[in-house]
Amino acid sequence: MTNKLPIVAIVGRANVGKSSLFNAILRRREAIVAKEAGTTRDNVTALTSYNRQSFWIVDTAGIKDPEDEFEASIQSQIKQASDSADVIAVVIEADVPINDEDRRVATMALKSLKPVVLVVNKMDKTKGRFEYDYTRLGITDIIPTSVTQNQGIQDLLRQVTKKMSKVPIKPQPAKLKIALLGRPNVGKSSLFNNLLQKQQALVASRAGTTRDVNRGIVRYKNQDIELMDTAGIRRPGRIEKGIEQFSILRTLTAIEEADICLVLIDASEPDVALDQKIAGMVKEAGRGLVLVVSKWDSLAEDEDELNSLLKQLGTNYDFVYWAPLVVTSAITGQNVSKIYELAQNINQERSQKIPTPRLNNWLGHVVRAHPPAGLKNRNPKLNYMVQETDNSIPAFKIFGSQTSYIHWSYRRYLERKLREEFGYFGNPIQLWFIEKHQAHKNGERPVATTEGADS
Repeated sequence: MTNKLPIVAIVGRANVGKSSLFNAILRRREAIVAKEAGTTRDNVTALTSYNRQSFWIVDTAGIKDPEDEFEASIQSQIKQASDSADVIAVVIEADVPINDEDRRVATMALKSLKPVVLVVNKMDKTKGRFEYDYTRLGITDIIPTSVTQNQGIQDLLRQVTKKMSKVPIKPQPAKLKIALLGRPNVGKSSLFNNLLQKQQALVASRAGTTRDVNRGIVRYKNQDIELMDTAGIRRPGRIEKGIEQFSILRTLTAIEEADICLVLIDASEPDVALDQKIAGMVKEAGRGLVLVVSKWDSLAEDEDELNSLLKQLGTNYDFVYWAPLVVTSAITGQNVSKIYELAQNINQERSQKIPTPRLNNWLGHVVRAHPPAGLKNRNPKLNYMVQETDNSIPAFKIFGSQTSYIHWSYRRYLERKLREEFGYFGNPIQLWFIEKHQAHKNGERPVATTEGADS
């Protein structure tokens, strides 16, 4: 008896409303919905529940005859989703006669020998009446729906959950979430598939293949890790309206959701300002960061060339000097497994809490060794510090006087010394400088005896 959650796959030809139905079931906007046929190209998955039954729901691309290798890859993914599913929901349009593509979808679903329901969508266009003999598709359970009118969704959920094995809702263990970020066509989907050890995201030479945030879960050293493959971020002037803008919003959401972000850099284009901007977005969001140099196999495997590249990247990414850098090849698998090890180490470093007495001993030592310089007879003094224990980001408050005159270079000095002593490898650190008299004025305790203690 397995404890895995059931999977419901939504299949159908292009533009029958699968993504709209997917979003209606989730009661949120997860898959991209547009009038353009073929918008969904990756299998998009999400966890949901109905009537105390948890299950995964998968939105697939539209089924059609594969015209080229790219389309064949899409169709292969749909078959994989159906093979993995416990229940298959075949979606057709109420106002369109049954066609060969609908028959092909229904046949594929029935051949899987899995429970199948037929969803007749867009019933609002037929005023709630069945206009065709849908029983000809061979599917017994037929559910009329109208996503725009929010009709039939509850009936569909009741029917689907009746057909799946009952799995009680259990608290989901905390997962380490890793987002793959970068410009289009830098190898995110190839790395995603390599990390998952299966073909889940589409991999193609054309830019902009991934539009949705594609997810997969693996287990590594007794920990569940969720991978999120995002759409590529283009320069602002090259962002297309509509679908691509939705993709960027999902990428930003993925950064917020992630614990660790992998920023991919094309080895053949190491000096791109947008890559640095993306790394800066991760830093600003306070997420763990790994710089991943992809497509190293596309260059000559020359040690001098590698050293030159690493030196250049060290200069370009000096503002995130604390982020580890990994050279990978999704084709050969070079250093791919190392990414999991790095991510777990970064996450462990991120969660450490330092006792306040130890912090203040350290602060006194580094300030005596190198006092902060002042400006116009304004000499900053740093008295004590505490760690923000309720902040998921490593953050510290440093109390003193004339703190507004502290130069940025001294802030960096403190950060470097803090890292030398306490680590926080792969994580940004926030330092807040607070005037003692301002803390009194705002009712804050100037001396914290419990903040920053082990918890």
